Parts: sequence; C-alpha cells; structure tokens
Amino acid sequence: MIFALIGNQNCGKTTLFNQLTGSNQHVGNFPGVTVDQKMGQIKSKSGLEGTVVDLPGIYSLRPYTNEEIVTRDFLLNEKPDGIINIVDATNIERNLYLTLQLIELHIPMVLALNMMDEVRNNGGSINIKKMADQLGIPVIPISAIKNEGVDDLVQEIFHAAQDKLIPKVYDFCEPGPIHRCIHGLYHQVEDHAKRIGINGRFAAVKLIEGDEDIIQRLQLSDNERDMAEHSIIEMERDSGLDRNAAMAEMRYTFIEKLCDAAVVKCQISKEYLRSQRIDSILTNRYLALPVFAGIMVFIFWMTFGGIGAFLSDFLSEGIERLTAWVDYGLTVYGINPVVKSLVVDGVFAGVGSVLSFLPIILVLFFFLSILEDSGYMARIAFVMDTLLRKIGLSGRSFVPMLIGFGCSVPAVMASRTLYSDRDRNMTIMLVPYISCSAKIPIYTVFTAAFFPDHGVLVMTLLYFGGMLTGVIMALIFKKVLFRGKPMPFVMELPNYRFPSLKSVLLLMWEKARDFIERAFTIIFVATIIIWFLQTFDARLNVATDSAQSLLAMIGQWLAPIFGPLGFSDWRISTALVTGITAKEAVVSTLSVLLGTSAAGVSGAISNLFTPLSAVSFLVFTLLYTPCVAAIAAIRREMNSTTRTVGIVILQCVVAWVMAAIVYHVGGFLF
Repeated sequence: MIFALIGNQNCGKTTLFNQLTGSNQHVGNFPGVTVDQKMGQIKSKSGLEGTVVDLPGIYSLRPYTNEEIVTRDFLLNEKPDGIINIVDATNIERNLYLTLQLIELHIPMVLALNMMDEVRNNGGSINIKKMADQLGIPVIPISAIKNEGVDDLVQEIFHAAQDKLIPKVYDFCEPGPIHRCIHGLYHQVEDHAKRIGINGRFAAVKLIEGDEDIIQRLQLSDNERDMAEHSIIEMERDSGLDRNAAMAEMRYTFIEKLCDAAVVKCQISKEYLRSQRIDSILTNRYLALPVFAGIMVFIFWMTFGGIGAFLSDFLSEGIERLTAWVDYGLTVYGINPVVKSLVVDGVFAGVGSVLSFLPIILVLFFFLSILEDSGYMARIAFVMDTLLRKIGLSGRSFVPMLIGFGCSVPAVMASRTLYSDRDRNMTIMLVPYISCSAKIPIYTVFTAAFFPDHGVLVMTLLYFGGMLTGVIMALIFKKVLFRGKPMPFVMELPNYRFPSLKSVLLLMWEKARDFIERAFTIIFVATIIIWFLQTFDARLNVATDSAQSLLAMIGQWLAPIFGPLGFSDWRISTALVTGITAKEAVVSTLSVLLGTSAAGVSGAISNLFTPLSAVSFLVFTLLYTPCVAAIAAIRREMNSTTRTVGIVILQCVVAWVMAAIVYHVGGFLF
C-alpha cells in the first residue's frame, strides 16, 4: 500500500516522516519534474507493510508552484491508498484549509493533529471526537517530536486504506449561491470526472478555481464550458465575491464553525513568547548579521579546528595503519608488484585519503541540521531578504545557497522552490560560488601543510571569499543578464524548538552514506584511472619514471595554463582535471601521484607550492567549475545545454582571474 504524507510547511511533517520510516528511506524524483520524492517503508504492529511518500510542504492544491503541481498530480495520477494529513494543532485554522481540499478528493484519509503536547501545555484543548465527526475522517492526536501517538496513526491509516473508508463529509458550503453553483457544476461534470477517475465535487471546485489541467482532462465541449462559465459568473454576481474568494470564504466559514465547536484555543504559548524574546536579538536589524557571522565562525572552528579536525586526524592514523598492514601482507605473500601498487598506491592512497575527512563532513552537518531544526534557518532567510534584494534576489534564494555549503547538487535542485524563472536561474548561477563540503579535504590538506597555526582563519576567509565573489557576480548578473526586480518574499517563521536528535542523526547518516558511496564509486573509479595512467607509458609498459607516464603527458599539456597562477607542475593540473568528477578526487589524485598515504599528503605537497601559490591554488579550487553531478543538475534545472556550458566556462575564467590576482598582488605586497 502507498500512503501520501501531506501538510503545510513547518508543521512537523519531516519529523513525522522520520518517526514513521527511520533510516529506511530513499530519495528520488517525481516523474516529469525535478522535485525531490522522499519515500520510506512503514510497518504496523499487526505486520502490515506500506510505503509513505513525503510530498512537498504546501498550503493549497491550487497549482501555482512546482510543489503544489507535484502534490496534486501525485494524488490524481498515482492514486495512493491513503492520505496522512499532518496539521499543526497550535495553528489549526490555517492548516485545516488544505485538509478540506484533500477531503474533496475522496481518498481514505487520516488527520494527524501534531504538537498536541504544546496545545495542552498552553491551556488549550481539542475535542477529537467532535472534530472527527464534523470532518468525517479519523483524527489522531500526536506529538511527532516525542513520538507520541505515531503507532496509533499507523494503525488507523492501514485500517482506513484496507477498508477503503472514504471521507463521510464532503459538502462544506451553506445554502446559497456558492452551494448552487458547486452542485450545478457537479451534476454537469460528474460523468466526465468518473471517466478520468476523480471525484465529481473536486472537479467542480477545480472548474471554479480555473485549474486548466483539470479542465483539459475533463474534455468539456464548448457548450459545456460556456454553461459552466455562466454558472460561475452568476455565483460571483449573487455572492458579491470573485470565484477564488468564494472558494476561500466557503472553506474558512466551515473551519470557523468547526473550531468554535471543537477547539479551545490556547493562551499565548510559552514557545511563542520564548521565540519573540530570542528574535529580539537574532532578527534585530543591527545584531542579526553579526550574530549569524559569529555562529558560522564558531561552526567552522568546531569543524575545522576543533572536534572535526581531531576526529579526522584519528581516522587518518587508522587508515595509515591499515594501509601499512595491507602493504606488509601483500609483500609477505609475494603478490605481483603491479597489483600491490594498485591496491596500496591506488585504492588505499586515493580512497583512504578522502575517507579520512568523513568526520569533518559529519560535524559540519551536525551543526547545520541543528540550525535548521531549531527554526533559525528560516530567520536567516528573513534577515537576508533585505541584503539579497540589493543584489537582485530575495530571501527565498538564501535557502538554496545555504544548502550549497553542503553540496551544490541539492542546492541547485532547491532553486525550484523559487517562483520566477529570473530568480531561479540567477540563483542557480550563483550557487557554485558557495563552497561545498566536497572541497573540505582540499582546504584541510593545504592549510595543514602551509598554515598549520591559522587553519580556521584561512578556512573562514575561503568561505566568505566565495560568498563575496558570489555577491560581485550577482551585481554583474543583475545589470547584464537578469534585469528587473525579484519576486516578493513571504514566509512563515516557526517557533523555536529544540532539534530532534533522531532527525539530526538521520541527516548525518544520509550525508555519511552519500560521502562513503561517492568514495567507493566516483572517487574509486577516478583513483583507478589515475593509477593506471600514472603507472603505464604510451606503449602500455610499466613506466619506470612517472614523468614518462600517460598521465604526465596529459598534465604537461595542461600545465602552462596554470603557470601564471604559481603552480605549473603537471601533477597539480592533473589533480584539478580529476576534480571535475568529484572535488574530493583532487586530494586522492595528489595522494596517488605523490606516492603517499592519507596522513602524508600535507607533507608531500609542501614541495610543490610556496605559501603564496598554495593560496592561489585554494582560490582556484574554491571558484572553478563544480563537479559533474552539479553540472548535470544545472543542465536539468535550466533545461539548456548552452547555458550550462556557459556557466562552466564562466566559472573557470572567474577562478583563473581571481587566483591570478591573488598570486600577483600577493607577490607585489610580500
């Protein structure tokens, strides 16, 4: 059985999804679009099994945004066995607006009243039985973050799906012009709706709302369309409301009466008052940005100079010992030197050098997930709106950019939440200037080699340098490519809440799994290729000198391009090329080419660079083209190969120019 999990944004939907599915989940794409499709397996106490699809957070089934289109199409095309509609019980009136639209679909459905613990703690109450009777669907009180009531919810949705318990109530309008219009259209389109497998009343409402997709599916004749339009115009005249306002009026009138009968409203909640006090500092017009900068510096320090660096060094030593043990074992058993070189100098040196940075990635995402779960991320998007508007964007663009600190691929994909093509394309072009976590191994190796006492400072400057470059490029784009104003930015600020440990750990697990998969797929393959090209010459004989290898030939052809940047060794240019497959491959390639282990890379590269050329190299790797996966995501989101190639070329040019400026200005000053 397949269940759709649907709710407003910030209602606890992700927390509930994690409680329902645990780590048994995976991410794909919805058919025909690039909106993420998160799925997970659930099991009831009685042994029944099903799949939950976590649909995007929306406020309505009106098809304005990609998220709303995806949700509506999934419900109509995939026809799930049941709907789990989660609502924020502390803000129930607004949340129930979507609930009424879902009920119109006539799909078995259960309403999950989330945050009921907060309602009780603040003196409120909800009559569950009365609400269930008036809505005609089962209602289950839960607290997703505390995992209260979740088992009951699972049992109820399986029961509703098995017994095909269609919502018993579907008429929300009182007698009058709106009622007459809906019922008249219902009888007019009923046969058409049955033919395409949707509820007639839902089709009638969508006809009033002007949903072109539904209207086309119904295949009404010109005469039927004219009759429908006449009925709608008559309703507007008699009710004094336009068609959209009439639908909203119908639903909110029903919701108001329902809440009067079943809901005792809370006092102003402690969570709200606490959030107001915190916001007086964190969203203060003078303090917000300095506080945010301070938080990010602290995160960078903990990641690169504190616990993250300590754990990374510890893991690196372990990999070093394992490599030595494997090397000894292969030697003792007389394994062919070429095979031994492949295992030790190829696989262990390359993949091992990347895996040693896993703790740093995990620490970074530990802190970022805390910021997101607590509600602070939403505040920063709000705070950044004013600043981003000066460079031609809105606060909504800040979310994809912030995701870019982790990985450019989901950051580019997150741009789909932007409403205008202008904002979306501009954001996509700026995301690669945000330093992703895949570059952390490069930064760590070079700062350890050349700036061991100032590693955190160098890392912080690199991150802020990337953002500054992005700002400069945004100003250029605003004047040249994306004239006009960004879309207005409206968002809901949730109350601050303590992060769910389970959600934080699940996010860390997802990132660890992704990092390890990349290490043993893309980086593994890249390492083998680099080892092969370095080991053999043009005649496919074992090269006695690496300078005579196939790899050296390629690297020597590219090396002059980087001469003006202060690094012309063929091994460096080769590492940069492999970095296009995955940025972590830069370190693994250098490790293979220099014949060293994970722990020895920093020492080995000190012979290839001066401190100034090392800074130039870091600037270039910070800004040059993103990895192949990110390029593919850009191509998919922009739907243009020409634009994608242009973005890649532009980034390489910007990286080369900025690195050259750093190298030559630095040489002049120092």
